[in-house]
Amino acid sequence: MYNMKEVCDKTNLNYETLRYYCNLGLVPNVKRDKNNYRLFNDRDVAWIDGLQCLRKCGFSIKELQEYMELAKQGKDTIKKRQVMLDIKLNELLDKKKEIDQSINYIHEKNSYYNQVLKGVIIYTSNIINVD
Repeated sequence: MYNMKEVCDKTNLNYETLRYYCNLGLVPNVKRDKNNYRLFNDRDVAWIDGLQCLRKCGFSIKELQEYMELAKQGKDTIKKRQVMLDIKLNELLDKKKEIDQSINYIHEKNSYYNQVLKGVIIYTSNIINVD
């Protein structure tokens, strides 16, 4: 069993966020010790890691709560959870495409600038007249 600080260390989650998730009920089945401090097991830690991943994927708190409620219902809700994941996957793939385009633009610009600086090509500009 792990206490809050140990879980924060294991998951790289800050204490306030973990407490917030627990208070919202996003970490179900949390046990308490004799002093009423939260205790977590390995399954709780794995769930928290999953929550963090879903959050990074763009899930809102409301969506996390919905996903968790579906997960608590078991196997019968797998299709609904897959739909939620597929929606986020498509959003992430769209963002990845935009990021890839931005990275390619920067590489092309830097390549162009390097060629200008080496004297391989003549500098031109779309915003000023260069003679």
